[in-house]
Amino acid sequence: MASPKARADTRFVILTGLSGSGKSQAIHALEDQGYYCVDNLPITLIPTLTDLMAQAGGVRAKAGVVVDVREGKFLSKFPKIFKKLKSDPSIGARLIFLEADDDTLLRRFSETRRPHPLAPGRSPREGIQEERQQLGAIRALADEIIDSSDMTVHELRRTFQKLAQGDSHAKLVMTLLSFGFKFGSPSDADLVFDVRFLPNPHFVPALRAHTGRSKAVRDFLDRHTATSTFLEKTEDLMRFLVPQYLTEGKSHLTVAVGCTGGRHRSVAIAEALKRRLQDLDDVHLRVKHRDVGSG
Repeated sequence: MASPKARADTRFVILTGLSGSGKSQAIHALEDQGYYCVDNLPITLIPTLTDLMAQAGGVRAKAGVVVDVREGKFLSKFPKIFKKLKSDPSIGARLIFLEADDDTLLRRFSETRRPHPLAPGRSPREGIQEERQQLGAIRALADEIIDSSDMTVHELRRTFQKLAQGDSHAKLVMTLLSFGFKFGSPSDADLVFDVRFLPNPHFVPALRAHTGRSKAVRDFLDRHTATSTFLEKTEDLMRFLVPQYLTEGKSHLTVAVGCTGGRHRSVAIAEALKRRLQDLDDVHLRVKHRDVGSG
């Protein structure tokens, strides 16, 4: 990740990435910060725009453009053009690549009822896979890669507002994700903790219908010393790891906590970790319960 000075000197932002990953929201956030923004600018005109920005100066000296697969066959010209821009420090060019996991992209296309640009007459999943391949070389050039899978529109806009302002203290978005192993392990988890060693409230008739968010289930688990020991040791580990991740420039961290069905133990532990870790500096902490409503 770039140093704080490099971020503050960013004057020409190129946004690229997968369709449905949030490029439109990102470019709007940059526009709100005073950037002159162009969506889908032909790649061959990028050098011309940088020249115009340099001549204009003042408030128009900052620009942002979106480049993506809509460019078609000309997309192959981008790496050469971008490398030339980066070689000139007076331009202050920065390439930001947005992406999301397949399931998130498929859901977004379904919600908006828009076809994938590379999938006319085919499934959106096929279009997504082809797009990942086409953008592979550009992704490798990115100064920053942002995964918007778990980000709301507002979180994405705030992220880009911080980037535009040269904020070197953008927060790490840390998701505590509870899940049930019987429904499969989450593919996007950075860390996975298995809490199936704890006593299972599912086998207590009075607790079976409850979830780990209920006081009765919490009290049941708290009566066992293994619960407090696990929480203490995991809290210590996370307080060590998070500053290391921040130093390395990680923007998202998913910590998955799993039990058998994802209703009781994993839910209670994820909620307990949130209470213990909510004072972490430069961290936006949130909890998601993937399988709490599953059968």
